[in-house]
Amino acid sequence: MKYNSLLVNQLAALTDGVPHLVTNLSNAAALLYDSLEGLNWAGFYLMRQGKLILGPFQGKPACTEIAIGKGVCGTAAAENKTQRVPDVHQFPGHIACDSASNSEIVIPIRVNGRVVGVLDIDSPLFDRFSQADQAELEEFVGVIEGIWQENL
Repeated sequence: MKYNSLLVNQLAALTDGVPHLVTNLSNAAALLYDSLEGLNWAGFYLMRQGKLILGPFQGKPACTEIAIGKGVCGTAAAENKTQRVPDVHQFPGHIACDSASNSEIVIPIRVNGRVVGVLDIDSPLFDRFSQADQAELEEFVGVIEGIWQENL
């Protein structure tokens, strides 16, 4: 399938025929971290026993568990909606895993309508993520959702 962006096409090619979810999430995190400018963290939190646990990522060590409804990641999971935050210091209840982060985007990963995890990307730059970035990253997550579905 041909996607609208090089980044999404790269992910599709990288994961094509690879049946291992953790492997694919690891490569997806590395692809984002290596391809997008102005990031200090890119990775996944996975839904386990009613909370988000740290999954594959690139960047500094991170929070290991996040409660649903807490911080940007927990809010994205609770609301089943992308959270694009230009200034995390203005986000009520923001969890500062890395004090250098100033903006963040979190996109829910859904399988059969249920949130199974989130893609979390942080930047030391304020207002790093645009509406166009959000659209591209939501398409990127669409590839992840397809991979996840195949691994059920």
